[in-house]
Amino acid sequence: MRSLRALGLAALLLVVFALPAQAVRIKDIGRAAGVRGNQLVGYGLVIGLDRTGDTQRSAFTLQSLSSMLSRLGVRVDPKDLILRDVAAVMITATLPALAKPGTPIDVTVSAIGDARSLEGGTLVLTPLLAVNGQTYAMAQGPIQVGGFGAVGRSGSRLVQNHLNVGRIPSGAIVERSVPLELAEGGVLRIQLDRPDFATAQAVAQAVEGAAPALGGAAGMARAVDAGVVEVTVPAGRQDAVASFIADVEVLTLTPDFPARVVINGRTGTVVMGEDVQIGAVAVSHGPLTIEVQERPVAVQPAPLAAGETAIVPSSRITAERGGPPLKMVAPATTLQAVVRSLNALGASPRDLVEILQAMHAAGAIHAELVVL
Repeated sequence: MRSLRALGLAALLLVVFALPAQAVRIKDIGRAAGVRGNQLVGYGLVIGLDRTGDTQRSAFTLQSLSSMLSRLGVRVDPKDLILRDVAAVMITATLPALAKPGTPIDVTVSAIGDARSLEGGTLVLTPLLAVNGQTYAMAQGPIQVGGFGAVGRSGSRLVQNHLNVGRIPSGAIVERSVPLELAEGGVLRIQLDRPDFATAQAVAQAVEGAAPALGGAAGMARAVDAGVVEVTVPAGRQDAVASFIADVEVLTLTPDFPARVVINGRTGTVVMGEDVQIGAVAVSHGPLTIEVQERPVAVQPAPLAAGETAIVPSSRITAERGGPPLKMVAPATTLQAVVRSLNALGASPRDLVEILQAMHAAGAIHAELVVL
């Protein structure tokens, strides 16, 4: 049985252990400063619902519908409106970096009232605003909800997935772009997605090594800190910065990140990086079994005594601690040796999570421990 458990653990570890670091492109670990998305938000109305929209208790929906009709030339008292086919929603989207007017983007629509479902609804033309309060896109279109729902006359309901949130693919059109200067002052700043001093230095060295091909000279790149690398744009390429960035992005390097162990106690998942090392440590891990047995006892009164036979509860509690004795875990400096040492414990994946936490607390794992 133990060999099977060890074999199963070995298979699990082979799947979830990180592969050795390999050469990657600069564009896969960083980006030019300023080239990022911007979040947009808007408030609007969804119409055409099959009596699954907001009720009269959503006063803001009544006010919004009355205001929309007024702008379209229809004057109506909010008190005279009857909802159920209309729902108030919030629209969220991300404006892609360097998006130009006319570019379509996806939007997410979420109900904010007491609507039961947005299925079959259509979003009415809604402006999407950025944090500065300016409109950058306009959204409109039919909503796609990944589920369905049915309601019986008795009030019983059958619902699959979440019906109060939907998406509109290409449901918004960009109306305004975000101005951006790619290489301000003739200097391109590369921002790393995961700051690391060694990786930043490797990026600078990769650019330095390709300086002749890029039209530059020695000293054109330097690591400012763990997250930023500055590259001087050659004088002959300052009129074509986009082309220069494209050439820099495809340069390859081997990133260097801290040794890290990521564990998820809920699922028993363990992920280890290549540089994880363990020191010599003794481990004993076994379950504690507690058994409670109820054995009622019949008690009778003494002869000629006034009394009745009674049933008295009686409990028997036993505790047993199982598991193997202390086992020596040999020190390991390579990923394969770490796997071999942990498999020697014969622990299940969930037990391994607890063992790793204890080993980290004892200082036997030379890596950062991340618990999800």
